[in-house]
Amino acid sequence: MSDTALISVIDDDDSVRVALDGLLRSHGYRVRTYASAVAFLSSAGFEHTACVLSDIQMPGMTGIQLCDELYARGIDIPLVFITGLPVVPALAIPGGCGPVAVFPKPFRCGELVACIESILERSV
Repeated sequence: MSDTALISVIDDDDSVRVALDGLLRSHGYRVRTYASAVAFLSSAGFEHTACVLSDIQMPGMTGIQLCDELYARGIDIPLVFITGLPVVPALAIPGGCGPVAVFPKPFRCGELVACIESILERSV
């Protein structure tokens, strides 16, 4: 499935977006990157996205608020948080939305790719 799956990467840090774009493309994924959650939501990208990788802390709309908004719209996309927070907060998000996984930065690329592959296999 990796040759056709679209992964959307949402992070306000350009270097993180570029690095994740290269990593995921090297594993055969199609990738769209967004500098903000608002940019992602205002695009048509979420309609074809198989998995979202999102930072938690971003200006404007946080990753948690993005999760809430996707849930409110009835959009069920697997969500993986990546975060620079030294301590990952408890992510009990009201309404039933929640991340599939949380990866503190820096993370092992192989572990992230394995997580995405596992998510996509469950979605088939």
